[in-house]
Order: sequence, then C-alpha cells, then structure tokens
Amino acid sequence: MSRNKYTIAQIAGDGIGPEVIGEARKVADAAGEIYGFDIKWVEYPFGASHYIKTGEILPGKAVKEMEEMDAILLGAIGDPRVKPGILERGILLTLRFHFDMYTNLRPAKTFPRVPIPVKIPGDKTLDILVVRENTEDLYMGLGASSEKDISYDMSLTRGLYDLSGRLDLKLEPSSPMAVQLGIASEKGIRRITARACKEAASRGLETFTLASKSNAMPQLYGFWEEIAASEAEKHNMKMKTVNVDALCYHLVRNPWEYDVILCPNLFGDIVSDLLAGISGGLGVAAGANCGDRIGMYEPIHGSAPDIAGQEKANPIAAILSASLLLSSIGETSAAKGIEKAVSEYLEFSDEKHLPLEMGGNASTNETGIKIISMMSKLQNI
Repeated sequence: MSRNKYTIAQIAGDGIGPEVIGEARKVADAAGEIYGFDIKWVEYPFGASHYIKTGEILPGKAVKEMEEMDAILLGAIGDPRVKPGILERGILLTLRFHFDMYTNLRPAKTFPRVPIPVKIPGDKTLDILVVRENTEDLYMGLGASSEKDISYDMSLTRGLYDLSGRLDLKLEPSSPMAVQLGIASEKGIRRITARACKEAASRGLETFTLASKSNAMPQLYGFWEEIAASEAEKHNMKMKTVNVDALCYHLVRNPWEYDVILCPNLFGDIVSDLLAGISGGLGVAAGANCGDRIGMYEPIHGSAPDIAGQEKANPIAAILSASLLLSSIGETSAAKGIEKAVSEYLEFSDEKHLPLEMGGNASTNETGIKIISMMSKLQNI
C-alpha cells in the first residue's frame, strides 16, 4: 500500500525556535514511520538573524512556494535586536493574511504532573478549545493618532473582501487623540461560527459558547451575536452567549464547565492566554492558524533568547503543535498518538527525566527522544 507524502514548510524562527521545532520535526517524522506516511521538510531561514544579515523579511517567492505545500510549522518570532513588530507583521501577519487563516485554534487541557492554579474536582476534566476569529475585529490594523484632528484614509485586502474608506474626526476643544477600528463582516462571522460548530460536533457536543460584549458595544458584538446565532442554527447547534468579562471570571472558578468557546479576535487573544495559564502554562500551549488553504502551526510561547542554544527549552508545546498539524492534513491517528505519548511521558517518567521548567533536568533533545520512545512503546502494546 502506498504511503501518503506531505511537503511541510519549516520556519524555525528566533531564540529557542530552532531547538523546539527541531524536536517537533523529529517527533512528526517518527510518527510517520509508525503510522505510515512521509514528510518532506522545506526549511526557510526567515527570522531575526536572517533579517539582520540580509535585510530580507519574507520574500514573495517563498510565499508563492508555500502555496504548493501542505502546512507550515513555525517557531517563535522575535528578537531584542530587532524592533518589535517588524518580524511579527512581516512574517506572521503576512502568512496569515496571504493564506486567509481566519481560524486560530488554541487547545487548553491539563496534562499529568503539570501543575495548574485551579483545583479540578475528581469527576471533572479540563479540555477546552478556543476558536478565535483571526482576521477581523480590532486587530485589523486600522487606526490613527494625531495631535489634533484625524483624517485617515484606509485600505486593506482580506481573503473575503477589499476594504477602503476615509475617517474624519474632530474634537472641540482640540486635543491629541487616537482611534482604532474594529470591523466585523457577515461572511467573516459565518465562516468562523461554522468552524466552531464543526469543532463542537467533533467532540459530540450540541452547544458551544460565544464570548461577547454586546451590552457595552452593541453595534459590533450585537451584530456578532445575531449572525453567529443564525449560522449555529444552520448547523443544528445551540449557542450560549456570555459576556467576556463574566466568562473570564467563571473560567478561573469552574473551567470544567466549558468546552468549545468561539471568540472574536480581541477576546480570543485574551481568553486563550488566560486558559493557557489555567491549564499549565505556555510550555504545553499549542496553536493553529488555519482556514480553507494551508495552515500554520506554532507553539504559543516566545523566543526566550536568554536560554537559546542551551538545550534548556521545553519542546512539548512545539511537539503538540506538530500534532495539530498532522491532524489538519488527515493523519489523525498519528496526531492522537503524539498527544497520548506526551501525556504518558509526563505521567510515568522519573522526575529527573522531565523538562527543566517542570522540575527535571532533561534537555530539549532528551525530552524529544523520550516522547518518541513512548510513542513507539504505545504503538507496540
């Protein structure tokens, strides 16, 4: 029987990125050997060092090449030698917008022996998925500041539309001011709600939660609620709406009562980081940016330049991101195998064999080796 073959772009990024992505790649390759598929990796050098050396951020030729690939595995982007925003906008946002990655998936679940700041009752579990809209809301980059009046011409292109217009604002008496625009379109809301319905259905659910704030911002989030409820009905799914401030309150008190949470862009950023803290920290926090084309998968943690090159980084978040990647291209058994191996490794390893941030003394490479060994062991049971 022929083996499935995939081509995956690898952008290791900055700081600890090359170390953790290296282990994630090894685990994905090992999963291919176990579950019967092959991966061809195409490495790209983009990040701070490449930018400092060449002045190049992300050339159009590389983006064009990635159009023919199956996925992107990305390490952390960011380096103190480069002004914040240059690489993030030039690499992360360029790829998200070019490939119209309108969905950001952020799983938050507990793993054995990973300490969490909340007490989970013995008969409950914490396994939440944030489905975040990734292209609209207040993160569209539309805004201006001025010492007095604002006259702002705007234009941008998204996968669904081109937007253009002009904003004129005047204060009396005159005063410095700033404005940031949040946009929500019906098509944008419908497609992300459809994704939330799909994720909820895959978990055997009939209901999901929408994070909103229509009592304070009725134009933007009232519109969101109306369209999302309409789309959920099409999918025979019920939608529970909770104001985002109340949601955050309840998430730190009884997070086990939630499962799939649909969020507009701004709220999704906040809620997903809150849940990362509740479920064990950034060391086990994976992320996916996806849409209807190629997706990009990355650990949520930063580049941690202070420990780069020292084999101290915890690669588990990157390995779990590789699991999300494999699931997205149809290798669901391998994805589940990786996640199970991570869980078993954390539960049954001697403490000294855990990553440094979890109280052990295992190097980045040793952690990857242990997880591969556990995955092989589980497959042979």
